[in-house]
Amino acid sequence: MHMRRAPSNERLDASRGATRRAVAARTTAPKRGGVLVRLLPDKPTAAAGLALLAAACLLLLRMPARRAQLRPRAPGPPTAGALPPGECALDASWRPLPLAARRYVSRDAVLLRFGLDAGESLRLPTCACLLARAGGVVRPYTPVSTNALVGSFELLVKVYAGAGLSARLAELPIGDTVDFSHVPKNVKVQFPFGAAHLAMIAGGSGVTPMLQALHAVLGSPGDETAVTVLASHKTREDALAVEALDAWADAHPRLTVVTTLTREPAGSAWAGRRGRVDARLVSEYVAPPHADVKVFVCGPPGMYEALAGPRDDPALAGLLRDLGYAADQVVKF
Repeated sequence: MHMRRAPSNERLDASRGATRRAVAARTTAPKRGGVLVRLLPDKPTAAAGLALLAAACLLLLRMPARRAQLRPRAPGPPTAGALPPGECALDASWRPLPLAARRYVSRDAVLLRFGLDAGESLRLPTCACLLARAGGVVRPYTPVSTNALVGSFELLVKVYAGAGLSARLAELPIGDTVDFSHVPKNVKVQFPFGAAHLAMIAGGSGVTPMLQALHAVLGSPGDETAVTVLASHKTREDALAVEALDAWADAHPRLTVVTTLTREPAGSAWAGRRGRVDARLVSEYVAPPHADVKVFVCGPPGMYEALAGPRDDPALAGLLRDLGYAADQVVKF
């Protein structure tokens, strides 16, 4: 028995072209912060009017700078830099590292570069993540840079409103530090992944571990793994790394990328797929259970529940189990 063939090049080219047209039509500046305006007295005064005028001018002056800063991430070609566990520059103790650079790549996603010592590489195993701590809040993040980058590493962070860590990172002054650590619990399945077919199902910022894995698979000479990425996002403005994934798929015929949007406004420029990752989408693009296949899943809790069962439960449930996949074929990140 054999795997179902990937979609035709004509079909994939049409999908990628739709993505590029959507990017051109819908790129907007990030919406961050605002201007604090004092409440006006009951009777307007000249001073109050001048304050309002000054606040409006300040907001207008800030907007072009934000638009100029908004650029899709261009990671370059996939770069092999996989290392085994136990060699990371970070360990279980917290190490403060300075923020060296920041730029927005979408309206609510920011690319952060943190400094290491001169000549030092992160040496993080593939796949694995780091723990970041600021203001007493701890969250895991997977670098989107590889071990080939010396003197720093990069995180692609989805920014959420509120007092969470992502909001802190988005406003952190350049030069200020964030605590980082790396613990054995955060080491996942290791490259080489031992399957002829690899499926990556990602929701939202869950695409970042897939970028890490793709660097290793596509950047390693002699690797012939066929890879399918099913990336689910709310809207085109929310979608992370679409340009990077499409560019890699154009350069590597063994990579198929399908982006689907769940809340894209009707009538928008988006001509690609809409809706959640469901049985039809998986059956159409992912190698069947009887093939030599592994399925990576990373996303919000609802995605885990629907596709594979709770993230921390080693048992397989949900859609993938119903389609016939076994627990040892599915990796929950």
